[in-house]
Amino acid sequence: MDTFIANKYRCFFIQCVLLSAVVLFSGCASVPETKPVAANNSSLVSYALSLQGKPYRYGKSSPEDGFDCSGFVKHVYARQGIALPRTVQEMARSTALTQVPKDDLHSGDLVFFNINGKPFSHVGIYVDDDNFIHAPSQSTGRVLVSSLKNRYWNNRFSCARRP
Repeated sequence: MDTFIANKYRCFFIQCVLLSAVVLFSGCASVPETKPVAANNSSLVSYALSLQGKPYRYGKSSPEDGFDCSGFVKHVYARQGIALPRTVQEMARSTALTQVPKDDLHSGDLVFFNINGKPFSHVGIYVDDDNFIHAPSQSTGRVLVSSLKNRYWNNRFSCARRP
């Protein structure tokens, strides 16, 4: 009888050791989630930031004449050799641009807003740390940097796209 109990405890002990080993090694086998590294858009963003203070002009797309929001984005990207559509709606619906979750924004991504009842009525270029640069309106009168944390912009955020 003592041998029977000893064998039972030995079997139980071996099962516990094996189970512990499986649990320990299964943790080592998991692969952490990695996010792709974004292309270096530092020159694009630097150029966009150099245009701060340029005048807002509806329908315009040059530093000399001024910019509206889509004209600003189109001009900055054209300077980098990337052709984008002219209007906000065309940019947002372009199949050449990849949709990006708000929590995965990288410098150079396009951020879209609903400012007048249309889901795609404004666009800017994401800089970093929840900041974006854009040509907001006639009332602000100039290209400037704003924060996505600002309640106005946060409440009107529609989506983001990556060229």
